[in-house]
Amino acid sequence: MQTILGANGQIAEELAKELYQKYTKDIRLVSRNPKKIHETDQLFPSNLMDAKATEKAVEGSEIAYLTVGLPMNSQMWEDQFLTMMKNAINACKKHQTKLVFFDNTYMYAKTSEPQTEESPFKPTGRKSTVRAKMAEMLLNEIYNKTIVAVICRAPEFYGPNKTQSITNTLIFDNIQLNKKIKVPIKANTKRTLIWTPDASRAMALIGNTPNAYNQTWHLPCDDNRPTYKELIDLTSNIYGQKFEYSIVKMWQFKFGRFFNKKLRELLELLPRYNQDNIFISDKFKKSFPDFKVTTFDNGITQIKKEQNL
Repeated sequence: MQTILGANGQIAEELAKELYQKYTKDIRLVSRNPKKIHETDQLFPSNLMDAKATEKAVEGSEIAYLTVGLPMNSQMWEDQFLTMMKNAINACKKHQTKLVFFDNTYMYAKTSEPQTEESPFKPTGRKSTVRAKMAEMLLNEIYNKTIVAVICRAPEFYGPNKTQSITNTLIFDNIQLNKKIKVPIKANTKRTLIWTPDASRAMALIGNTPNAYNQTWHLPCDDNRPTYKELIDLTSNIYGQKFEYSIVKMWQFKFGRFFNKKLRELLELLPRYNQDNIFISDKFKKSFPDFKVTTFDNGITQIKKEQNL
């Protein structure tokens, strides 16, 4: 059995589909209110803040994937994420279950320095600090050989369906709503974005590759790294209409934070939009040369079809 801890988000849904198609029909979906994706899915309502409940959720699993997400709320992250990680680690240790952790890049320096699996953690801000502590907690267990685990790290998403990201919200969601596109901070810095189904497919592949464990992997991205201007120009070509955009400056975000809690939570992430974001996934591509990375052309075309525009 393979179990997904935190099974309601877009990454988890795509992961379940990939596991079912290529690896196993014996899938357990764990969350507060899990929903079936396939008829054979085993639903396991559970609270990952509860150590005993997490142990029961993992019991009998060969592999557990920790894909849990929380709203952009610093206090909630500090109160819950580290406990969830601790509970998942302890449950997997008890049942001798392999752990696959889906991680992000918040702990990296928010500079134009290329990011590799060896990049040092330089968190700035509350949410970034929490993510760094989560990764360090698991890395310490791996180093001490108390668990068989792997970290799968992804940059910002773009994608179909329920994909949640700044890029999806300000570009593709606004297109769907017939609103003007917004660009955060600058339109001329390079962006590394990962297609959400690619992230899930790659994580399933890593999880089912025994010699991939006990290390960190950057999940595969299209290396074209367009600027937002280039991304919007490409989107205009694919949709067959010219999309205009406006740039939301840092001072506007800072002013808006007094009236909008979501903007207040975004502030610590915005410096990464002020310069190129270069996320390197060469290690994965060399190790899994047959994996087909979705190009921006293909990804945006799929979003357009989904939106019926």
